[in-house]
Amino acid sequence: MTISERSAAGVTVPDTKLAAEATELIRDVTDELIYHHSRRVYWFGSLQGRARGLSWDPELLYIGAMFHDVGLGEAHRGSGRRFEVDGADEARRFLRRHGVPEDSVRRVWTAIALHTTPGIPEYLEPEVALVTAGVEYDVLGIGYDSISDADRAAVVALHPRPDFKRRILRAFTEGVAPRPETTFGNVKADVLAHYVPGFTRGDFVTTILESPWSE
Repeated sequence: MTISERSAAGVTVPDTKLAAEATELIRDVTDELIYHHSRRVYWFGSLQGRARGLSWDPELLYIGAMFHDVGLGEAHRGSGRRFEVDGADEARRFLRRHGVPEDSVRRVWTAIALHTTPGIPEYLEPEVALVTAGVEYDVLGIGYDSISDADRAAVVALHPRPDFKRRILRAFTEGVAPRPETTFGNVKADVLAHYVPGFTRGDFVTTILESPWSE
């Protein structure tokens, strides 16, 4: 990968064997949509971190960003687990194969597992917080004006997002529809409610009232 493919808006992908192998793996196991989205998450997370004055390990942030949506893939749709956990486990296996210290493995696992759970990652380690920040920026537009027009354009020029809103919603639907029970209490229930006919979301209050306890 050339420097022009690794650098934009003052942010550079680490020039390491680990990052290169992660890039190659994600290219192989995901489609163009998820690949470009994952790379943008790294850039937007890094830019958010810079704006917040945080210090983080770029390599760990890159691995977290690249693996965060792996669990949506067809290979994981029968797991019966939340896709975030499937992706976190794939990243953990990858990092352990490369002899990465366990504390670093834990940070990446946590970053991926919590990236759709708002209100918690921002209080954890910067690598955890910034994976979520990058996802929220690219998918939801949270903090949109915190990144300059020029920096945003530079990232999107490197990793375009044609029809991204509709395409990512389709990817979410395809990734979680085979395991609807995993959406209880999280944002993916909204996706299935919009796009899967007959889906009934779990209800926390009903679950309590209908539990086997007598009172």
